[in-house]
Amino acid sequence: MNNRTVARQRVLDCARSWLGTPYMHQASLKGVGCDCLGLLRGIWREIEGAEPERVPAYSSSWAETGGRERLLEVAQSYFDPTDMETADLGDVLIFRMRPHSVAKHCGIVSSPTHFIHAYDGNAVVENALGDFWSSRIVAAFRFPSVSRDVATV
Repeated sequence: MNNRTVARQRVLDCARSWLGTPYMHQASLKGVGCDCLGLLRGIWREIEGAEPERVPAYSSSWAETGGRERLLEVAQSYFDPTDMETADLGDVLIFRMRPHSVAKHCGIVSSPTHFIHAYDGNAVVENALGDFWSSRIVAAFRFPSVSRDVATV
């Protein structure tokens, strides 16, 4: 296995270790509870180390007010952009749930046809990237450590 494959597999193994964690708004504790952002934060802590900034309290309707693309802004600050069409294992997907609304959901690519995410009313699950989800992807990012490993290949 090359360094890129090892790094991607590490992200994927970490994401899969969260499967079954109950959905809990604003939480980020494996096995206890998380939302989609909490899942991403927990994976970051395991892969990259300490979180780069404190996450302020947010309501479940945070994206419906103000129109600011906060999730995309933060992703662009800390992750490395990659092509949505070629997003690979361990990459982060950002979703816009309705046309013309701000992006407000995220998950991790787990196969060419599946991703891992947490959403209200469910635990952390692995779902198919069917038409519903694929049509809502607005951006894809790579964890910095995966990019570093790619650079050393």
